Amino acid sequence: MLVPKLTEIYVDQKVRLHGIPSSIVSDRDPRFTSRFWESLQEALGTKLRLSSAYHPQTDGQTKRTIQSLEDLLRACVLEQGVSWDSCLPLIEFTYNNSFHSSIGMTPFEALYGRRCRTRLCWYESGENVVLGPEIVQETT
Repeated sequence: MLVPKLTEIYVDQKVRLHGIPSSIVSDRDPRFTSRFWESLQEALGTKLRLSSAYHPQTDGQTKRTIQSLEDLLRACVLEQGVSWDSCLPLIEFTYNNSFHSSIGMTPFEALYGRRCRTRLCWYESGENVVLGPEIVQETT
């Protein structure tokens, strides 16, 4: 039961939005070296490339990205008093629309060739922030 659900989540959350990747670089975490993950990617035609323990540039970049995402999640959870998983969509949006010096633009711009058009309001710290569908009413 777990394997079909994981496959459904992956297809719904990643493949649907971004297509099937030609390759994925990941560390040697067991989640990315499992038979399930390897067979799913093989079925999709995606090449799995594992970073080397002796390749500090890849490991360093990955660690910086993870640290940035953890910091964003922590701030959201502390500010809103909600569970971390409810913050994930907003954190993903924030990260994908933040300037990345390595590519000279936001990931959204790199993917779609234009800046993200949004009317989202960014509140000052300490103000009550609206998450979810209610935010549409707040910004229109």
